[in-house]
Amino acid sequence: MSDPAAVSLSSLSSAIAGVVAQITPAIVSVHSHRSRASGFVWKSGLVVTADETLADEGEVSVRLASGEVVPATIAGRDHTTDIALLRLDTRTAAAVHLTREVPVLGSLSVVVAADRGTPTAALGLVSLVGERWRSLRGGEIDSRIELDVRMRHNHQGGLALDAAGKAIGMAVLGVRRVIVIPAATIDRVAGKLESHGRIARGYLGVGLQPVKLDNEGIGAMVMSVDSAGPSAAAGLRQGDVIVSWNGEKLAGVRTLLRRLGPESVGSIAEVAVRRAGEPALFKLTIGERPEA
Repeated sequence: MSDPAAVSLSSLSSAIAGVVAQITPAIVSVHSHRSRASGFVWKSGLVVTADETLADEGEVSVRLASGEVVPATIAGRDHTTDIALLRLDTRTAAAVHLTREVPVLGSLSVVVAADRGTPTAALGLVSLVGERWRSLRGGEIDSRIELDVRMRHNHQGGLALDAAGKAIGMAVLGVRRVIVIPAATIDRVAGKLESHGRIARGYLGVGLQPVKLDNEGIGAMVMSVDSAGPSAAAGLRQGDVIVSWNGEKLAGVRTLLRRLGPESVGSIAEVAVRRAGEPALFKLTIGERPEA
């Protein structure tokens, strides 16, 4: 008579192996200058990978699941969300279907990646599920999903699967944890990279330095001004200290810069400053950060 526990474990093992086998045709290896990573076929002719692992120079090649190595060009990259889009011939590889479903806390998750063309898989748990958040670089991530799983550096860009085998997003290394860039973020950012080659970011045209204010608050001193930028057009000068933004006191320079996402371009901000100790108010139309 067979052991029920052994049967259950065998069934679970077979189920996991099945979902991994189903997804591996879409998994690729990415090789750029002195750097290797994983990726997946997002659409025909387009591969998504982790931007952090992609070299800034040199040629890029991709090894498909079939073993074929093809050259790739960078269609666009966004370091704030860690998403890069590569353009290449992937007609022989099926694109993956991403689900926007958010996994349940404590459920199983599998990260499927590639190591120099060889598929890899790692099993773990969904250790944190949260709401929309901003990365340290200011990128807007649609939901916070963290995994308790071991993952090598060159496995970044692989796919994270939920307990049902659905692809929930791209796995990348955070600080002491594995983070999933969810499907909603990938589709939004990769779609813009496909059509425009870049993600628009807000631009003030000033160099800022944090300073302590007399009331123990934080201000941002204008250290330099782009003469052709939005701040110069609004009337800001070097030496001005920004004390509030749209009526809210500053919490720091970094917090201010995080507000300059794609949605900020073209919007008007009310900026309160101290100029030579006297208050002044300006209306500033946020520009688009130059590509350079």
